[in-house]
Amino acid sequence: MRILIYGINYAPELTGIGKYTGEMGAWLAQQVHEVSVITAKPYYPEWQVHQPYKGKWWYTEEMEGVKVHRCPLYVTNPTSAAKRILHEFSFVLSSLIFWLPFFFGRRLDVVIGVCPPFHLGFLPFLYSKLRGVPYICHTQDLQVDAAKNLGMIKNKRFLDLMFRAEHFILHHAKAVSTISTGMQKKIEKKGIASFRILLFPNWVDVQAIRPLSKEESLRRELSIADDHKVVLYSGNLGEKQGLDLLIEAARHFPDPQVCFLIVGSGGGKARLEEMVEQYGLTNVRFLPLQPYEKLSALLATADLHLVLQKKKAADLVMPSKLTSILAAGGCALVTALPETTLYETIQKYNLGILIEPESVEALKEGLAYALESDLKTYRRNARLYAQEFLEKEHIMKAFEKEILHLSLSEEVKETATANLDWQ
Repeated sequence: MRILIYGINYAPELTGIGKYTGEMGAWLAQQVHEVSVITAKPYYPEWQVHQPYKGKWWYTEEMEGVKVHRCPLYVTNPTSAAKRILHEFSFVLSSLIFWLPFFFGRRLDVVIGVCPPFHLGFLPFLYSKLRGVPYICHTQDLQVDAAKNLGMIKNKRFLDLMFRAEHFILHHAKAVSTISTGMQKKIEKKGIASFRILLFPNWVDVQAIRPLSKEESLRRELSIADDHKVVLYSGNLGEKQGLDLLIEAARHFPDPQVCFLIVGSGGGKARLEEMVEQYGLTNVRFLPLQPYEKLSALLATADLHLVLQKKKAADLVMPSKLTSILAAGGCALVTALPETTLYETIQKYNLGILIEPESVEALKEGLAYALESDLKTYRRNARLYAQEFLEKEHIMKAFEKEILHLSLSEEVKETATANLDWQ
């Protein structure tokens, strides 16, 4: 098949949507599909264009058998909704340079649009209508719902306009895929028939990410003793996580043998560093994102992992960091509300410790319980769950089967139409 993936984030970004889209493209290319990608220069989660890509404009590179078309875009730390909107639309406009040859060139078999941003769906929709090609809208986040619920956009008229645009894109996609059953239900409530909604969860390579001993971890590199307790948060330091609570909770664990390790980048990092300095905390350390080949060692450094989200982000986003934690056999302290996918999954399979979101007291109590408990059962369950439900090959093969089916059904329909026209 000839496949085009369109999304603002792609490899070599190490976290979030870019990580999964990059792995998707590489896997499909390994199956001898002809895969092209239109994407931006890598910038996430630092919100700065990565050093090797600075000073470049429109250009094409090959990564793991994928032809990757890179576009310039406006990048700044999106401290306001206006800056975020400008950032996203700058990519849509700059990507037109690479879209034009696809519109007039050899026909694709399928187009996959990765959202957010949700309005990236307009160009794939237009291509699908003009060239008779199925368009799959892969929804990693329900961006408009999250923007409304988190108070990022408060103008009602503008929100209504965004919801109408989202409605148009979702209803005109051949299929809508998403990463959790909770998000499937929310998309169905937007009027999308259930048979058009595909479950395409985020995955993990259980061979690459695996449990390691403390001796194989980064403890020696970071000068952390084996008998010290390490609480790890690794990932995006952004608005959805509510990480201020972590710093507040760390104030109540002054024991020098308890270390809070925060690994990552994002718009909220400066604020967290200011809080640590303001409180004079010596038990909190910050590290940059670690390369993928060191991920298992990083995860093995922790006695306890944190998966934190705000209440209003419930089932609108599914924390991607959880897949790696589970594959590494880690125990996670998870903030989640009952009746959300995250809560029900953790509870059903006994994968970690659940606490109320946005509560310093709940976080303190959860930390105290976890640091004094034997977590072996959670760790064993986590690894088994990852092997059974999150294995990369199984998930990607199921998705490949779906897009093959959509592509073939479109070809059959086109052939039938042509035959009727001839008769």
